Amino acid sequence: MLIELLFPPRCPGCGSGGAVACPACLVGFGPPRRVSVRGLPVFTLADHAGAARALLLAFKERGRRDLAAALGALLATALPLLPLPPGPVWFVPAPSTRRAARRRGGSHVDAALRSAGVPRAPVLGLASGALDSVGLTAAQRRANLRGRVLLRAGPVPPAGAVCVVVDDVVTTGATALECARVLRSAGFRVPLALTFTSACKTEPDG
Repeated sequence: MLIELLFPPRCPGCGSGGAVACPACLVGFGPPRRVSVRGLPVFTLADHAGAARALLLAFKERGRRDLAAALGALLATALPLLPLPPGPVWFVPAPSTRRAARRRGGSHVDAALRSAGVPRAPVLGLASGALDSVGLTAAQRRANLRGRVLLRAGPVPPAGAVCVVVDDVVTTGATALECARVLRSAGFRVPLALTFTSACKTEPDG
């Protein structure tokens, strides 16, 4: 396209031209690692730092939806490595506030899942009154989400289906825990959650 010839894409991780996301920056995402969150196994692909953080923020907050394919490919590679039960699995994007979703042009996590080509179930929403979690403490995050994550009306996975909560970054685990609680209350099985990056401690390998 002409626009790409005039303004070639630049990797948000390092600024190099000619690639939406360069291989050297994508290498910062690895196989799933367990995160230290009580109450739900949470896995992440990278620490929320360096090139991985820059790529995720560009995708989430700076309109770089062209990164969906690269991030979706990371998900597709990671999913077979997760300790999931055999059989069908549905991937549920964690909800954003309505204001944030409008600003971003929709759910960025769902866009990555769509690109990954996996069974998606965007069935969760946030009730009015929920705040953006940036800057909140762990206790404030829990209080902010308590009772405000809702199951949307419309098509849902089959009764008893296995669902994995997917979010962009885990900071305290409050979002993943509340999403899992709502899904379990509706009769779904939630063995774990997955995020692109983690701002909290990951457990050592082995």
